[in-house]
Amino acid sequence: MTLAVSGGDLQRLRKLNSLSVVAALRADGPMPLTNLAERTELARATVKQAVHDLIEQGWVAEMDPSAGAKGRPARRYRFRAEAGRVLGLDIGAHNVRAALGDLDGNVLHLSRVPVTPALTRDERLEAVDRAIDACLAGAGATEDEVWAAVAGSTGYIDLEGRIVLSRAIRDWSGAPLAEHLSARLPCPVVVENDSRLAALAEHRRGAAQQVDNLVYLHLGRRPGAAVILDGAPLRGSSGAAGEIGVHPLFNLAASSDLLQAAVTPVTSGLAPGEVAAAIFEAARQGDPGSTTAVLRYVKVVAMATAAMTLTVDPELVVLGGGFSRSADVLMEPLRAELETMCLRTPELRGSTLGEECVAVGAVCFAVDHLNARLFNPAH
Repeated sequence: MTLAVSGGDLQRLRKLNSLSVVAALRADGPMPLTNLAERTELARATVKQAVHDLIEQGWVAEMDPSAGAKGRPARRYRFRAEAGRVLGLDIGAHNVRAALGDLDGNVLHLSRVPVTPALTRDERLEAVDRAIDACLAGAGATEDEVWAAVAGSTGYIDLEGRIVLSRAIRDWSGAPLAEHLSARLPCPVVVENDSRLAALAEHRRGAAQQVDNLVYLHLGRRPGAAVILDGAPLRGSSGAAGEIGVHPLFNLAASSDLLQAAVTPVTSGLAPGEVAAAIFEAARQGDPGSTTAVLRYVKVVAMATAAMTLTVDPELVVLGGGFSRSADVLMEPLRAELETMCLRTPELRGSTLGEECVAVGAVCFAVDHLNARLFNPAH
């Protein structure tokens, strides 16, 4: 019996073969046809045709032969990550950051626009536009080259990307951020919680690489938390996963006030934004009053951290946010507190990405979004 194969079936088969080749090149890097055939479990002739099609479409490029190789080197092929761009945004109370990345998530350019918590909603959206413009100009790119954009923002953001509640930024709850970005960018737009994006960045590019289960703590003037489970950000049924700071028992949202309220000689005459850093530095030097203030702060953080740790049993807790610059002061007392509360105390590490963490995570999330939409053979 002969099976009839329609033109549509053949077209879909060629598409699936091409996607399998793209997935292999993105996962394992440049390789020759023989390795591609083994990796995709496709016939070599099928892979050769798929590679030819992908080169014509601009997705794959042939690499220069390896210099110094004996004999005739096999032709090697690579995925063209430069074929498109993704945009990541970090919209906070004090800064708006934009990052432009390639299709592998490598950050090509970063820009920053300082803002204040007192800005109106429209003024903050204008700052977002300025950060985008500066980032694109700095990278020599245009909006038409951006294939996906992800914006990270403070607050509770639901699964549809709506900013349901933001305590850190005045006039920001309910802001039409997705609509604003969609109106100016010719690409899909996603809005996500900033702590979740920071956690993803640490998992992909920072302190938590090779760790699939972790808790991320955003420690700073505006604290927050997020969870990565099995390599993916935990969002929950409505997008509220990780919002432990709103629980009155833990009072994590007010934890930084304990540092601001500390009365020590080192805080005299300092602006509010400078107090925490001064206390951490004084505690590092052994100042008793500052050390007491740090321990009081750590106790509050430890309560919330222990609750999350006992719930999801992470391998690692990453200390991020503005206070992560003082992770050396915070980690030992935090570990000591957690040892009295947890069945198994996770490892603690400080962030390696610093203030760019959310923007980098937004770039990573945008790449994941494109992977699911364009590069998934099972889609």
